[in-house]
Amino acid sequence: MLCHMATIALTTSGPKASHRPHRYIQVMETLGADIRLLMPENDLTRPAEELLDGVSGLMLRGGPDIDPELYGEKPDPQAGLEVSRPLDDLDFKLLHLALQRDLPVLAICRGMQLLNVALGGRLIQDLPGHRTDPESGSKEIKNHEIYLSPGSKAAAVIGMAGFFRVNSLHHQGLSEAQRSPRLMATAFAVEDGLVEGLESPDHSWVIGLQCHPERQKEVPGIFANLFLAFLERAEAYDSRMPA
Repeated sequence: MLCHMATIALTTSGPKASHRPHRYIQVMETLGADIRLLMPENDLTRPAEELLDGVSGLMLRGGPDIDPELYGEKPDPQAGLEVSRPLDDLDFKLLHLALQRDLPVLAICRGMQLLNVALGGRLIQDLPGHRTDPESGSKEIKNHEIYLSPGSKAAAVIGMAGFFRVNSLHHQGLSEAQRSPRLMATAFAVEDGLVEGLESPDHSWVIGLQCHPERQKEVPGIFANLFLAFLERAEAYDSRMPA
């Protein structure tokens, strides 16, 4: 009996090499996943059912800012937003079907924010000081301490709860005031209390983190367990799918 690799759906904003989510692809392919790369240019008009046919996991990755109109706000001209509405629309379409099917979902940075917005939450449009200012000339990645709650799925798959120092590459985010009531906050930034982790109590395996665990040298080594657990859950889902 041949072993079938689980297929993970991942989006990108365009066909250029600079758009490709290399780190995410490398992490998942190294573990043995098959990646289905989707992009607005080719896939926005196709039905979500067709795009996720045979897919057993959805990864929502970092990337452009989410259009504030999607959570009922006007863009703040001072926020320095860089949005890609076609990518937003593709990600929302895929996420809604993934949640409907109870697919495993791993949502990272922008992905966690998108998960929050898709389930009725909002975002803080700009958080000064949460990422390296490209105009400063500094290449050093900002980092900060978070607290991951005991009892959360993320703590279970990582292998422990408690305090961790992680990278900080975002300028948007959310506090409790912006959190979707359909999601549980599972991690918080120690310094300012911003939400650093989200999970859905209504689904089997939907985990969001604000940091970037795919940048493996910038987070604790045990965060690699997130990708392994995500793939294991996708393989379990895959085994239940009709041939």
